[in-house]
Amino acid sequence: MWCYRGGSISAEPRINDRIRVPEVRLVGPSGEQVGIVPLAKALELAQEYDLDLVEVAATARPPVCKLMDYGKFKYESAMKAREARKNQAHTVIKEMKLRPKIDPHDYDTKKGHVVRFLKQGDKVKITIMFRGREQSRPELGYRLLQRLAEDVQDLGFVESSPKQDGRNMIMVLGPHKKKTEAMAEAREAQAARKAERQGHPADAEDSPEEPVAEAPAEEPAEA
Repeated sequence: MWCYRGGSISAEPRINDRIRVPEVRLVGPSGEQVGIVPLAKALELAQEYDLDLVEVAATARPPVCKLMDYGKFKYESAMKAREARKNQAHTVIKEMKLRPKIDPHDYDTKKGHVVRFLKQGDKVKITIMFRGREQSRPELGYRLLQRLAEDVQDLGFVESSPKQDGRNMIMVLGPHKKKTEAMAEAREAQAARKAERQGHPADAEDSPEEPVAEAPAEEPAEA
């Protein structure tokens, strides 16, 4: 275990024979302060414990080194970083395009998508597309955006007010819930559905069977 495999220069700390100082401030495997010791003594202790000597504070005078299992340390650090990336929430901006004279059914469909995006903790960019003579009626787009904002006000708010952008009018809705909250709720709902699906068969097996009424015995026919 007490070895170093050469490779390209990286930002990783110096370990074992790569440490080139006469003495170090040594920290033991359990975090105990050993004190300032010659480098040779620190390397000797690393061999005795079957651990690595890792430079954890190179700018200190003398540098601080710790006895540890460097391979295990790197693995645990990678797992923590992976878990942090997994739980990291990235705000996504979705886009929904509408026409100023949109059909009621199409409006309900588009609104449903906006509701879903906001529930997921995402922002939504609403774009009203004007064509031809519609460009002379910007109030149609403004009223439509106001209507949509009011319809989803329980889930989101107007982060960027409607503004004209060439042939389009744009408004941005922001979610009331943070992305992390939406992700946590989604995981809880998924776990609840899974538990419910798994519970139904067990409930069916555990439920007592209804007694079956026995048919009355037939009387012997008279001769």
